[in-house]
Amino acid sequence: MDYTLLNSIDSPADLRRLPRTELRRVADEVRAFVLESVARTGGHLGSNLGTVELTVALHYVYNTPEDRLVWDVGHQTYPHKVLTGRRDRMPGLRQLGGISGFPRRDESEYDTFGTGHSSTSISAAHGMAMAAKLKGENRKAVAIIGDGSMTAGMAFEALNNAGVAHGGLLGDVLVILNDNDMSISPPVGALNKYLARLMSGSFYTAARESAKSVLKNTPLYEFARKFEEHTKGMVVPGTIFEEFGFNYVGPIDGHDLDSLIPTLENLRDKKGPQFLHIVTKKGAGYKLAEADPVKYHAASGKFDPAVGFVKPATPPKLTFTQVFGDWLCDMAEADPRLVGITPAMREGSGMVDFHKRFPQRYHDVGIAEQHSVTFAAGLACEGIKPVVAIYSTFLQRAYDQLVHDVAIQNLPVLFALDRAGLVGADGATHAGNYDIAYTRCIPNMAVLTPADEDECRQALYTGFMHDGPVTVRYPRGAGVGVVPVKAMTAQPWGKGEVRRQGKRIAILAFGTLLYPALEVAERLDATVANMRFVKPLDAELVAELARTHEALVTVEDGCLMGGAGSAVTEALNAAGLSVPMLQLGLPDEFVEHGDPAKLMSLCGLDAAGIEASIVKRFGEKPTVVARAATR
Repeated sequence: MDYTLLNSIDSPADLRRLPRTELRRVADEVRAFVLESVARTGGHLGSNLGTVELTVALHYVYNTPEDRLVWDVGHQTYPHKVLTGRRDRMPGLRQLGGISGFPRRDESEYDTFGTGHSSTSISAAHGMAMAAKLKGENRKAVAIIGDGSMTAGMAFEALNNAGVAHGGLLGDVLVILNDNDMSISPPVGALNKYLARLMSGSFYTAARESAKSVLKNTPLYEFARKFEEHTKGMVVPGTIFEEFGFNYVGPIDGHDLDSLIPTLENLRDKKGPQFLHIVTKKGAGYKLAEADPVKYHAASGKFDPAVGFVKPATPPKLTFTQVFGDWLCDMAEADPRLVGITPAMREGSGMVDFHKRFPQRYHDVGIAEQHSVTFAAGLACEGIKPVVAIYSTFLQRAYDQLVHDVAIQNLPVLFALDRAGLVGADGATHAGNYDIAYTRCIPNMAVLTPADEDECRQALYTGFMHDGPVTVRYPRGAGVGVVPVKAMTAQPWGKGEVRRQGKRIAILAFGTLLYPALEVAERLDATVANMRFVKPLDAELVAELARTHEALVTVEDGCLMGGAGSAVTEALNAAGLSVPMLQLGLPDEFVEHGDPAKLMSLCGLDAAGIEASIVKRFGEKPTVVARAATR
């Protein structure tokens, strides 16, 4: 496509200099450019194609970056990046050293708030709007949030706060609900367009305020207020937002610039909290994505837009997510007490088949991680065996519930933690670096770290059969290719195993780093233990290895602080043993996005890095230090 107009836009200021009649062409060029870019790099697709017109309209109407745009989740911001001076950097999207797939404050002044997780935008935009009031600055704040993100309690907590004056001050914040789960038929669309322009206009506002002043302190005031709310509620689904203190407008067609722009202009000039409900279509403008928005949510790699996503010629390796999905169905077949729970990640967590086969035992609770955990706790209280399939990074959002509602009561809830460790292109916001540290410190909680596909299946079974809370963590993607055994066998509780017997150095491996550890051990003639459990840790095995080797090395794909290596150190201290020790894991920093293998190499957690760290620390032969007396 010819990008003549788009190539002339290096900032939103350039966009705002164009006549309004050119904006349709700008949107078409942006959409084509985003599709072409994602086809070359991979990344989120459907959501970005669906927000093109909204992005163009926002940057045209608002004085960005002075006015603040906060994008919820942020996976829909590729058009925003294209229009804010990063068009030429799109070939490096989500790659090491390239731009992020999410907004980042250190990447652009137009990225006013870093996002990645959902339902944070209204809180952040409200904070920015109140800061402007406190500082005497005349600027606006806009939160753009999807209908999925509105299912989270945090979004409603923010609405509840933003709609109330604080010390006489109300922030000038606009919340835009990007609703892509609703269709507008032509007549309803026309009606809504008219209503939106009417209700966002100055005449409606003036008439409304005049009536309020005349009727105030009369018996008719409350009647008129209720009549207005419920009359609007009969034609627009906005009564609930009005109750929060927002002026509701919509729903309108989010792809119609002739409706979007005047509505946004009206709302921009209003004071106080405003709410605009727009309706968009995921994948808009790309027929394949419109027809199957779930499939075209994201591209895992390059593809031909003319053909769409095609299955690879050779079958891909079995992923840990698929191992979990297969186990879940098999376990549900064997135990009618099993119930599967996901906070809006059915596809990502591998629960599609489970949903089809066991619909009454499948619960997608929406983007509501806190609720998912306490819901599971309630089920467990009644003898049900809940399995919560959740990404490691998302369980962070339900930490209080994990402690207070599950662990304190020692309830048998199994947490299947997908995306443990580095996740690659999604970067720091989605990395599962911290779950070992934040779960092993909780009393009653068990933490299992399977090394391969078969161990993952058996670890899930082991955790499910345990009468208490358990996390089983596994990474994104495929393992080394160990075919899972169909039969399910419980692993010895809290016990590791020696996988290779060597001399001098013992490597204690947690999780999938067992295999690079074995590779290193062949060259260094080291012992390798597959620890399997971070908690309960096999303290007997740790002590035995400490007594029979000159040095210990722990390897894990989680943060070093408070991680599995720390657990080994604590066990040694408790046993009164002192031995030279090297802990290898993820550094105390947020690791950038990029190819997972490259990132692991940069962190020194591939075979070459592990070997180099051991040789650097211990040389050819570890230095022996005096051990304390064994108790």
